[in-house]
Amino acid sequence: MTAAQTGTSVPFVPAARVRRIRESPSSAAAARVRELVAAGITVIDLTVGEPDFDTPRNVKDAAIAAIEAGETKYTPVNGTPELRAAIRERMLRATGVEYQDSQITVGGGGKQVIYLAFTASLDPGDEVIIPAPYWVSYPDMVLANDGTPVIVTTTAADRYKLTPQQLTDAITDRTRWLVLNAPSNPTGVTYSRDELLALAAVLAAHPHVRVLTDEIYDEITFGDAGSVGLAAAAPSIRDRVLTVNGVSKSYAMTGWRLGYAVGDPAVVRAINLLQSQTSSCPSSITQAAATAALTGDQSFIDETVAVYRARRDRALAGFAGIEGLVPIEPDGAFYLFVDCRGLLGRTTPAGATLETDLDVTLYLLDEAHVAVIQGSAYGLDGFFRLSYATSTETIDAGIQAVRSAVARLRSAT
Repeated sequence: MTAAQTGTSVPFVPAARVRRIRESPSSAAAARVRELVAAGITVIDLTVGEPDFDTPRNVKDAAIAAIEAGETKYTPVNGTPELRAAIRERMLRATGVEYQDSQITVGGGGKQVIYLAFTASLDPGDEVIIPAPYWVSYPDMVLANDGTPVIVTTTAADRYKLTPQQLTDAITDRTRWLVLNAPSNPTGVTYSRDELLALAAVLAAHPHVRVLTDEIYDEITFGDAGSVGLAAAAPSIRDRVLTVNGVSKSYAMTGWRLGYAVGDPAVVRAINLLQSQTSSCPSSITQAAATAALTGDQSFIDETVAVYRARRDRALAGFAGIEGLVPIEPDGAFYLFVDCRGLLGRTTPAGATLETDLDVTLYLLDEAHVAVIQGSAYGLDGFFRLSYATSTETIDAGIQAVRSAVARLRSAT
């Protein structure tokens, strides 16, 4: 008998675009940590990719004032005039590039803006070049929009940055986007101006390729030069660069959900059209808060970056001192990407052999009660990512627990 004859429901089958994508590994890791904590186990959680600082007082006050003033209605799709002016001012201050309102789109977080950019531009089979290691969501957002991720694996010799030759080899007639993320999640590395100019020289020969630069961590850098964006470094291809940013990381506003992008007005119009039929506009209250963040006192950034730098140095030295682990020195952001291939092949006290980076992360979780995320989730096997956006005490405890757990492993020889 059919379902109609029996009156039973037909089981739900997700659409193909949903079946193509994975759950975010960082979300899955956080869920596993919550399960262990609920079972009474104390876990040193180094998975969370968000600042542990509170949102600045002036930003919260601006949100409260907006509520009291009744600024609780719909806004234009691309944000309030005040927010757009704040974004223009911020981009000019940070990059020296002047943008117009027609070049600005505002969304519910940088992630939404990136997703809508792919929705607006990709047809089935269109290709997006993504250097690995990469932020976990890039390939899945491409897949969800019928595109084809083209993963280019970077190397230690190049500090895990895309080279001009790799870019040349990856471009085809179907390439629509190159994705660049600097400072990078998960490695924290940045590109120099010369490195960006070398990539721009390749792109100059391929005018059909646009570049999506995710610069959400651009304020959190540790060198004197700071972070240089492609649009600022290479004016000759600026019209093909969509620069994505937001207030989540720099101003500790992850839950406020406000991201933006600047670039080609045609691309921006397409993104805004899509948003008009999805979420309409970001929260009006969040927009008021983001305006205050971008235009107000910026000392919060300097203060928190100094703390991140000290934490970076502590985490880098601590994990580098553990035999079998080789961390990459970050230029910015708040992550440490650690090469753990030196542990593969070793045997745990329970007699299991560590064969993959997932085995390593599970061993550290079960044996040391330290939560990190496997590097394969970021497209590079044999690594794990940890976040040092946490207290010094937590970092020190994690280092000591991992050191003890690694010491209990038995060599394969």
